[in-house]
Amino acid sequence: MSPNLLPVLGYGTNGFTDHTLNDMLDVVAGYGYEAIALTLGHPHFDPFADEWERRARELRSALHERGMRVVVETGARYLLDPYVKHHPTLVDREASRRLTFLARAIEIAGVLDADCVSLWSGVTPDDVTSDEAWSMLVERMADVVALASVRGVQLGFEPEPGMRVETVADALALREELGNPDRLGITVDLGHCVAVEPGGVVDALRSAGDLLVNVQVDDMMPGVHEHLELGTGQLDLALAFRTLSEIGYDGVAAIELPRHSHAAPRLARESMERMREALNAASESTTTRKSL
Repeated sequence: MSPNLLPVLGYGTNGFTDHTLNDMLDVVAGYGYEAIALTLGHPHFDPFADEWERRARELRSALHERGMRVVVETGARYLLDPYVKHHPTLVDREASRRLTFLARAIEIAGVLDADCVSLWSGVTPDDVTSDEAWSMLVERMADVVALASVRGVQLGFEPEPGMRVETVADALALREELGNPDRLGITVDLGHCVAVEPGGVVDALRSAGDLLVNVQVDDMMPGVHEHLELGTGQLDLALAFRTLSEIGYDGVAAIELPRHSHAAPRLARESMERMREALNAASESTTTRKSL
């Protein structure tokens, strides 16, 4: 494993919802994290607040002071509808609030100098066919990509279990239909690879290849979309990190545990220990194979 091709270890703010954002930054920086995955919305960053741009500049300064990078996540559950999780999505018949939100997320990412804005398709509603969902997704993503291109912001499209775009292959098909735009990369959640990717984590990461712009780190069981602490599912983390190194990925790899804020400091510490162990194991494996 080349020392120059390591992921930058980060932690998602959605796993620290009982902390202020500044306190969260102090805790994770203290444990050695060098990045955060900022979920826009309650409680850390209201993207529709009047002074969002000033807050973004302040956050950029706070991150720079700590030497940290940032990716922008758009998966807040009830930001756009207080009654329906994630509603509306890019595959709902009416999606104007989602598109307005994604436009603001792109603006915020520009101020933060973020690595990317991560986004996803949504679950196909009961009143929409799969083909209709795909058509609406392609049309709307064309507008999102165009805006990101104008702003100079990278996008990372994330396959999500149960959504219209569920696997890396689906995401690549979407990208191809959009004409393979440079500004549209891929986000991969390592746990999702255990849950739904037909070829597992290695095939998923290799399929994304140099289009990979964002990685989420968590454990999972096959067929179950439940984010678990590292070491409690079936993810081979060392294998995943070795694959990331082999494909030359040196972007952010951030812990994604959105239901574990009650134990956030402990999990931040333990997750860092497990990721460092995995990086060391992956490095030793690579060294051994080269010497054979």
